[in-house]
Amino acid sequence: MKQEAKSPAATAAPGTLWDRTRQLASREILETALRLFVEQGYDETTVAQIARESGVSQRTLFRYFGTKEDLLGGDQDRFWAVLEETVTEQPAGADAWQVLRAGFAAVLAVHESREQALQRFRLLHRTPSLRAGWLDKRLRFQEKLLPLVEPRTGAAAGNPRAHTRAVVATAFACLDAASMSWVDQDGEGEIIDLYDLCVAAVRG
Repeated sequence: MKQEAKSPAATAAPGTLWDRTRQLASREILETALRLFVEQGYDETTVAQIARESGVSQRTLFRYFGTKEDLLGGDQDRFWAVLEETVTEQPAGADAWQVLRAGFAAVLAVHESREQALQRFRLLHRTPSLRAGWLDKRLRFQEKLLPLVEPRTGAAAGNPRAHTRAVVATAFACLDAASMSWVDQDGEGEIIDLYDLCVAAVRG
């Protein structure tokens, strides 16, 4: 099941000049931060340096991004909006695994370019301090997904919430395994295809 198009949340254009200006400034800051992280290392790059090379004050930078980690991860609110909308919009007959796959494919499509995605995942998986922050974000996404996914698990008896939590956690673990494998392959192939292999492995 291939994702045919990006979610409207990922593609809709901002409506005002202020929104477009803010989006452009945000993108320029992110691109500067990513370049410095790749050149110098995440831990060795300071927020002050990113602000200076982006041509903004630190105060302005923190209005766009709450933490240094957000400068690598991008707009987490946007990622969640795409994930939530895509999962919610899947056909009634789609099961939990299918809606999660569709959601992951839509979020992966939000990355500005293949090279930026590879740089981000490489830094994420090879920087211990970043992995800790990503784990926290991932757990919060998982919990927010539970009520959206639970009706699609078919777990009518026993403990449906525990069943759903196991499915969602396993799907995210497969996404992690897929992105790590993609980094090991220097960006060859598609993360979503590797995800399919990982899911097939755990589902037997």
